[in-house]
Amino acid sequence: MNILVAGFQHETNTFAPTVASYESFVRGEDFPAMVRGDALYDLLNVNLPASGFIRCVREHGHTVTPVIWAGAGASAHVTTDAYERIAGEIVAAVKRGGFDAIYLDLHGAMVAQHLDDGEGELLARIRAVVGPRMKIVVSLDLHANVTAQMLALADGLVAYRTYPHVDMADTGRRAGELLLALHGDARPVHCVARRLPFLIPVNSMSTMMQPAGGMYELLEALEPEGVLSLSFAPGFPAADFPECGPVIWGHGFDRAAVEKAVDALLARACALEGDWAVQFDEPDAAVRQAMRIAEGAERPVIIADTQDNPGVGGDGNTTGMLRALLAAGAQGAAIGILCDPAAAAAAHRAGVGSRIEIGLGGCPQVPGDEPLRASYEVESLSDGRFVYGGPMMNGKAADMGPMARLRIDGVRIAVSSAKAQLLDRNMYRAVGIEPEAMKILVNKSSVHFRADFAAIAEKILVARAPGPFIADPAQLPWKRLRPGLRTKPNGPPFTP
Repeated sequence: MNILVAGFQHETNTFAPTVASYESFVRGEDFPAMVRGDALYDLLNVNLPASGFIRCVREHGHTVTPVIWAGAGASAHVTTDAYERIAGEIVAAVKRGGFDAIYLDLHGAMVAQHLDDGEGELLARIRAVVGPRMKIVVSLDLHANVTAQMLALADGLVAYRTYPHVDMADTGRRAGELLLALHGDARPVHCVARRLPFLIPVNSMSTMMQPAGGMYELLEALEPEGVLSLSFAPGFPAADFPECGPVIWGHGFDRAAVEKAVDALLARACALEGDWAVQFDEPDAAVRQAMRIAEGAERPVIIADTQDNPGVGGDGNTTGMLRALLAAGAQGAAIGILCDPAAAAAAHRAGVGSRIEIGLGGCPQVPGDEPLRASYEVESLSDGRFVYGGPMMNGKAADMGPMARLRIDGVRIAVSSAKAQLLDRNMYRAVGIEPEAMKILVNKSSVHFRADFAAIAEKILVARAPGPFIADPAQLPWKRLRPGLRTKPNGPPFTP
């Protein structure tokens, strides 16, 4: 076979303050920068689904036609311009033909300004060109909001099984293996899908904890029982459209076997509904607890600033946790990454060793989150270029623009010119902060940081400082969910 390969990833928080423009995909933000054609091979050493897929099918003697890979950090809607330009490029390549099957590296939770289901619409446009017989296999993020259109139009959908997402390339490989199993087999493939009746908070989806870890252990135990592929996507609970929410699905030649496996997973998820709930610490309480623990600890205490996580739609600029650290007199603390291009520029103009009087950070969309005006010492400067070293995005080159390490009292602040979720220790090291040497680390992240930081953490706390991402989905101003869906585990059902 020759297989057309394309990637188009975005996780859309319809309540977030900032949209994803075409330029967001060009830069890549949390993802690699946009690449086309053979440049896609430059990503083969990066932990991405497309890299795992390409390696898999090449090992089996097949070739690929790489088209484009584009991703942008989580935010509000993908602009109409960005969607149509990138989707149009993929569909144009499909129209040129010359391939035997299609693989798409998608997220599964993309909402554009002009349509709810970005992935389903892309699949519909592709199907209109290639017809019903050509095999199309898609890899999806664990946070996909899987739609009926996606399930109907793809021959196979394969989702990540880890959060933090350390198995992205492995998922691409599993997608490749599924495509190879389907290609040339005349038997009908059955897809069975079930929707959970409640939304799951992002923080409780971590597979490093329960009940999520146990769900995937069961999934892997059930998959060999006559099923080609099983997936569970807990969903992204910040997209206001009717098909938001968790979905379990499977593919196989034996419909009864697939139904049995999917229903067993559904029963497990629903039986543990109460276990999916999350308890959050308020900022001041989290800092006080961290300081108490740090007194007798040799490793840092880590606080997740979950509601300003750029990985779920925040802009990385709120000041609530910084203010809490200062109010408590925390020492040996660091916070990152705080995105403030003006502050980084001011630090670079002043130089190392200088003091600058600035208003740092502040999110206009969060009531009361004003810039923190103070005098900051400029301790270090950086061009913002480094390579991720942790297990999630290992090998990915990053460019966060001019960066600076500022200090106020006992708190060091890693400031960048571009937003990105703090998920890798090298992000701190880019401005000379050694994470292991700190007493307290405040990471603007929800779960992904655990992949690289859990091994060095004395304790991990989750704080709910004010931010644009509402961590408790029941508190969001929903308007378009499907009626009756509980807006959190054992929570109130949505009523239009």
